[in-house]
Amino acid sequence: MNHDYQDLVRIFSECFEAEYNTVLVAGADEPEYLPADAEHPRHRIIFAHGFFRSALHEVAHWCVAGPQRRLLADFGYWYAPDGRSAEQQQAFEQVEVKPQAYEWLFCQAAGHKFRVSLDNLNGEPTDSSLFKQRVLEQTLHFLNAGLPERPARFVQALLAFYRPGVRLQAADFSLEQL
Repeated sequence: MNHDYQDLVRIFSECFEAEYNTVLVAGADEPEYLPADAEHPRHRIIFAHGFFRSALHEVAHWCVAGPQRRLLADFGYWYAPDGRSAEQQQAFEQVEVKPQAYEWLFCQAAGHKFRVSLDNLNGEPTDSSLFKQRVLEQTLHFLNAGLPERPARFVQALLAFYRPGVRLQAADFSLEQL
């Protein structure tokens, strides 16, 4: 299956640009969210290097952010770059559970492989098993309780484009996949 980031840009635009004044943009370096300003009339979700998974991950963060956070650069969230201490990594993992659960759902809907991202290659080694378990539990919760409107809309659009006729089910997700 071909996974071209340009398809994601178009799918996102069709789902959200008119209603949320937000576009998905391939960037050169680090991902970033920038609210609209005098120079740029639309909010921009900028993903890294045209990477398909980076686009899905950044859309996931946008789906977590509420209306007030979507008016702040990078949603006003704390972020420590690669090279985090064990304590910083634990804080990172706490705020990453929901976005990575959404990303996993998006990947599954697009027929694209998902792996949790610890995003800390040069930091203190930590045990990722609890984080993986929490991402799985959050993903299953979203499936069982129902997704909020924006991620549900995006999942449906991805399924329609990449996997017509498929419906995501809890059996599609397991720790072994992570």
